[in-house]
Amino acid sequence: MRKTNKSIFKSIGFLAALLVLFFVLESLFPFRIDLTEDRKYSLHPATKETLQELDEPLEVEIVLTGKLPGGMRRLQLAIEETIRTFNAYSSQRITYHYQDPLEVEGEEQREFIYALSEYGISPTNLHATMDGGQSSRLIFPGVVIRDSEFETGVLLLRGERGMGPEEILNLSIENLEYELINGIKKLITKQQFAVGMVMDHGELDDDDGFGIVEALVEDFEVYKVPLADATTVEDILGFEAMIVSGPKQAYSERSKYLLDQYLMRGGNLIFLMDQMQVDLTEAGGEGTTAMPMESNLDDLLFRYGVRVNRDLIQDLSFGYHPVMTGQFGDQPQITPLPWPFYVVAGRMGNHPITKGLDQVQFQFVSSIDTVKADGVRKTPLVFSSEYSRVLPFPVRVAFEEMAQEPDVERFNQQHLALTYLLEGNFTSFYKNRFLPEGAEKDKFIEEGSEGKVIVVGDSHVFKSDFDLNSKEPAPLGIDPFTGNEYANRQFLQNMVSYLIEPDGIIATRTKQFQIRPLNKVKIKNQKTFWQVLNIGGPVLLVCLIGLVKVYLRKKQYG
Repeated sequence: MRKTNKSIFKSIGFLAALLVLFFVLESLFPFRIDLTEDRKYSLHPATKETLQELDEPLEVEIVLTGKLPGGMRRLQLAIEETIRTFNAYSSQRITYHYQDPLEVEGEEQREFIYALSEYGISPTNLHATMDGGQSSRLIFPGVVIRDSEFETGVLLLRGERGMGPEEILNLSIENLEYELINGIKKLITKQQFAVGMVMDHGELDDDDGFGIVEALVEDFEVYKVPLADATTVEDILGFEAMIVSGPKQAYSERSKYLLDQYLMRGGNLIFLMDQMQVDLTEAGGEGTTAMPMESNLDDLLFRYGVRVNRDLIQDLSFGYHPVMTGQFGDQPQITPLPWPFYVVAGRMGNHPITKGLDQVQFQFVSSIDTVKADGVRKTPLVFSSEYSRVLPFPVRVAFEEMAQEPDVERFNQQHLALTYLLEGNFTSFYKNRFLPEGAEKDKFIEEGSEGKVIVVGDSHVFKSDFDLNSKEPAPLGIDPFTGNEYANRQFLQNMVSYLIEPDGIIATRTKQFQIRPLNKVKIKNQKTFWQVLNIGGPVLLVCLIGLVKVYLRKKQYG
């Protein structure tokens, strides 16, 4: 018996020594192994790089708390897990704690909730079945991230319109890494990329570029760029992306040449093209006719791989336009009426730019076709609904059509591409052509390096409407007449982020988690079996082990 006890103690001591050695090695050489099928606990390299750049600890305040139903509890746990994973890879400590805004007392509660709304974390009224009855309570599905000097908030519950609750939750969990690391990056980024808006061809006449600037100014430095003042392409190479937004005047060959050579040197371009000019002040009565607009950029885009057609798209997924419907005393009565020319697009391509994006509103958008362009990949990003139609030039535009119910049978086209992303090695438009006057032949590049171009058949998608009361431009996506909020602002932000850093943190939006719901039929049919097994199984196992032990002792000592 003494020998037996001695060997047992030796074995226990050996195992304890191995455990101590393992923990010492793990503290010196930390590592993590993700054994999940969908790589749930793995981080994108861009996320790890951002976490390694931290120079001070961070604190995350989770405001999604309280008594939550199963789905929201799953999101809450996923937030915790993501923060702990961030902390494991971070150069500085990242801690978290919970704070329920509704438990803050007095005036501080109102200030706290107002601060959350400034970050886009508005209260959501959650209806759920709990304890056999229906309950309703306000939740705040987001977090506040702080360092020693600044703080920012992040909304974490996002989804596309038309999704069910489970789909929205799953999509929100998939995007947690992106949303959280994007919030952290806003705190630690010291140098911003520069974005240029071309302005000397009537591009910014509607809102003076307010919508684009307001959407991008938090993350980028935005400048107005008159191409007429640029002497060489080197003058615009400092911009990481250039935006051409609805030119109303034809581009000169020199200006086209500057944009072309900017792209050949690895630049990124966004073309927001209005192919048809519509004067809504003439749309009353018998209406007006939309006329083609000449920008002199069609041949440039054709070489790059797309053609924006001279037509207009109508869709039964539409927005509203205000029309005066009468007088009340001496005051005009303005009523928003359905307007099929305002396309509300909710079908998105499978791409980091559009994943999880809500509906985007276009106004007088034209269709886009692709053409052959060697070395260029073409990806459609946003589509119309399954009830669309294309009206070729000439297009009649009249408010009186709003009073007529649209004929559904005429809307027989579906999923028309409204936006295209072009990537690859572009060929210069001026290859085998005469260069514009003043161009330096020794600096001309025929075949470009990797560049990116985004083409949209509408410029109003990123132009602000004016607030009815203040008469000031409103943020992108806000409809001042109906109060609806569309995802135009986030669409532009995602565009520019992808163009500048395609392998950056926006690439984390490609993460996907598989929903594995329980089979409700099996649950109903096999419920009793699994209950008995889970309750009686452990008891029977303990009894069996006891009987085997008694038998062995009798056999040895009997």
